[in-house]
Amino acid sequence: PSVTDAVSIPVIGAGGIADGRGIAAAFALGAEGVQMGTRFLTVDECTVADAYKEKILSAKDSDTIVTGRGSGHPVRCLKNKFARSVKKLEGDLAKNGDELERMYVGSLRRAVEGDVDNGSMMAGQVAALVHERKTAQEVIDELMAQAQAVGARTLQQAADANAVRG
Repeated sequence: PSVTDAVSIPVIGAGGIADGRGIAAAFALGAEGVQMGTRFLTVDECTVADAYKEKILSAKDSDTIVTGRGSGHPVRCLKNKFARSVKKLEGDLAKNGDELERMYVGSLRRAVEGDVDNGSMMAGQVAALVHERKTAQEVIDELMAQAQAVGARTLQQAADANAVRG
């Protein structure tokens, strides 16, 4: 809310949004739109490898890790052999910086092409909320229906609370 109060340009909510509840929350906080990444990695139109999509679909809330903090380029990704190796080497950037740089090169491409062990499978914690593959249109329709339902429920709750006070 402080951002939307401080600026006169549209604010886009991003991060942690994978369903209509997240969209409704972003709008309630003043956003005029949302940006979603992880939710759309599994849509039919997305060209990432099926193996990557399946890892997202099976993810639990504890299946992500943040790497790259020490280099100033943090990224959240699904835990795998690559992410664990990077995290271990990041413990001593002075000693392992060059090796890490070599590991990073092409790491997203490897994941996109289906190497779910040695690639950086970027995804947010909201991966745990993504359970099925759909078309992009089906996802958008579902998101909008969910957000509208949350909005209607919230308005009704506010009206009910006002009636109790009244």
